[in-house]
Amino acid sequence: MVRPYTMKGHKRKKKSEEDRYDREEEEQEQPDGFDEKEDQGHEEEEEAVHEMEGIPIGPSDRSTKKPGVIFVLEKASLEVAKVGKSYQILNSDDHANFLKRNNKNPADYRPDIVHQALLSILDSPLTKAGRLRAVFVKTEKGVLFEVKPHVRLPRTYKRFSGIMLQLLQKLSITAAGKREKLLRVIKNPVTQYLPVNSQKIGFSYSSDKLVKMRNHVAPISDDVDLVFVVGAMAHGKIETDYTDDLIAISGYPMSAARCIARICEALEDKWDIL
Repeated sequence: MVRPYTMKGHKRKKKSEEDRYDREEEEQEQPDGFDEKEDQGHEEEEEAVHEMEGIPIGPSDRSTKKPGVIFVLEKASLEVAKVGKSYQILNSDDHANFLKRNNKNPADYRPDIVHQALLSILDSPLTKAGRLRAVFVKTEKGVLFEVKPHVRLPRTYKRFSGIMLQLLQKLSITAAGKREKLLRVIKNPVTQYLPVNSQKIGFSYSSDKLVKMRNHVAPISDDVDLVFVVGAMAHGKIETDYTDDLIAISGYPMSAARCIARICEALEDKWDIL
């Protein structure tokens, strides 16, 4: 009997870190409730997340020394709870029954909002031009963490949720193949990380000061760093004591991601970033 051998010259191609990172898993229908099979699936997902060596670094011009922008996302819904046999980030879609059983309103658990907001920031030409200094996220429970401008976050919510779970459990996440911490939990308050000469602007639909974003940022000196504070929750308003101004940029309620998009577009016009 002839023993099979692989042919010479045909080497298995090694996929890049980003290709492996971007590979989407097949979608599976999940029941409304929780059972042993679902818990087992979440456990396997959690184990897969912890096996990740790190996350990729995205394109960004980190050599620029021009004044930049800092975003602070307040009241982000990123709560960890033990559901069945595994710990998970609670969300209104997958954990509606669990939340109701624990007398919690599912509408308040929207981690997808902060996911969309972060993608809106990190995908902007403003960030890729090197004008984003940092992003800080403060959860509803008061946990504060920093997101580096050159991090490349997962595009799908499922992977993002796994990364957030790992961050809140291990307190930091490093870059793939490096020791650089791209996400890390830090001590409150956020004001100790903001530039002294920065102008801090908060956003709320309930503000009486309705402005056009392009006109609002145009007269601001280019020597001043700008800090934008945006709510990352489903409803309500931010309540901070460190903002210099509280404005509304639309006569209609907007998502955090859409609000951030308007901010970035206004600054890209101001600084001629194409």
